[in-house]
Amino acid sequence: MKTAVALRHIAFEDLDGIAPLLTRAGYEVHYVDTPNATDKALKQAGDADLLVILGGPIGVYQTVEFPFLQAVIDLAQARLQHGQPTLGICLGAQIMALALNAKVYAGESGKEIGWSPLSLTAEGRQSPLTALGEEQPVLHWHGDTFDLPQGAVRLASSALYANQAFAYGKHGLALQFHIEVTAAGLERWYVGHIGELGGLSIPELRKQGQVLAPQLAPKLEKVIAQWLGQLS
Repeated sequence: MKTAVALRHIAFEDLDGIAPLLTRAGYEVHYVDTPNATDKALKQAGDADLLVILGGPIGVYQTVEFPFLQAVIDLAQARLQHGQPTLGICLGAQIMALALNAKVYAGESGKEIGWSPLSLTAEGRQSPLTALGEEQPVLHWHGDTFDLPQGAVRLASSALYANQAFAYGKHGLALQFHIEVTAAGLERWYVGHIGELGGLSIPELRKQGQVLAPQLAPKLEKVIAQWLGQLS
């Protein structure tokens, strides 16, 4: 059986809606919690058929405060250089960008939190992200952004930030936004990320998530299926 390892930086930001899709696609799914990951666990992640690098509320440039980040960056760099399938979400996308020698930094437009649609590039419309379309809102929850890495192809932008998704060959897919979330899973985010929300209304975010996350689910399924399909 193929193996998929998800690098998890904070407990409640997990694979959520992606997990059953990977199981259905024939992957045995494992988690590695990066803050206390052993060398053995990281090596197993590096050898996995698929690596997913998940999100979290820290900056990829905070390697002094969070030393484990450097090992994750090095792991992403090695996999991308060797053509091993790697999917990054939010912080995971920033880690992939830095691993490809692009700059990652606090976004000048401030935090982007909430549901809004993407604008797909011409390349994005020819990629697995075409299943999202340009009408379907996705969840944005970040303050950092990144420059497009050399050799990568921009797939999507938002009203605030140009680099919302990129492909690196067929094996690397980086998503600054969240398509994995479910309405139930987001309940943990409202608690865990309350310090980030400022004046945003949790009841309003919940109301949007209860409507939009179920709409997103079938499109997530198509995105993942198409991306996994092009890996074989």
